[in-house]
Amino acid sequence: MNKKLLMALMLGLGGCASQSEVLEREVGQFDLKLGTAPTRSMAQGLVSPTAASTFRGGLDLTHASGWYVGQWAPSMGILEGNQLELDNYIGYAQQRFDDAPGFELGVIRYSFPELEDWDRHEYYAGVNLAGSRLGGALSSSPGRTDSTLFLELGPVRPFDVGVRLKYASHSMDSPMYHIGGSVEVFNDWSLNLSRPLLGMQLDLSYSDSSLSGPQCGVYSGQNAYCEGFVMFKAERSLF
Repeated sequence: MNKKLLMALMLGLGGCASQSEVLEREVGQFDLKLGTAPTRSMAQGLVSPTAASTFRGGLDLTHASGWYVGQWAPSMGILEGNQLELDNYIGYAQQRFDDAPGFELGVIRYSFPELEDWDRHEYYAGVNLAGSRLGGALSSSPGRTDSTLFLELGPVRPFDVGVRLKYASHSMDSPMYHIGGSVEVFNDWSLNLSRPLLGMQLDLSYSDSSLSGPQCGVYSGQNAYCEGFVMFKAERSLF
């Protein structure tokens, strides 16, 4: 039934997808969003629904009190080799636009109706104050537990450099074997510095983990690379 409803939603959104990926309406005290792209990120941007595939769709319903619920299907399971996935979430958020603190907490469930023992939950919370954000998440999936802490500071003076830190710990139920040994617990982290300059956006990032050498053969953390990696990027909008 869920799959049929989501397929109908996708057909309804198909006509507006070329102009806008999100359709928003006010329904009484509720704010309803329908879209072919995730409409929400949670825990101050730390947690987001799964990245989309070819056929996708979802909805997000927010009450004026701060409660919200939603469902996002990054894959409809229509194409061969793709599985139906449903990301369901519920949470409560009090966002502020002044120096008063805001906070958020909730849970998201990643569900795979066509596969057994693939479902997982992720619990999250976040606070924001005066331009700084702090988020934390705990994810439980078959065979492993992941916890992540995220900190983003506003422009830090005197150079107005934006600072973003992320640290994660990963624990396996069973050892992951590599040449020369095994790994059950590992950590990884990343640091990003950003600053606008002369019409460009400059970004310097560094990432690393507690694994190295042959251990990197079993790495499955948040970073694109297991060992220390530095990247510099400069972007400028032409229009």
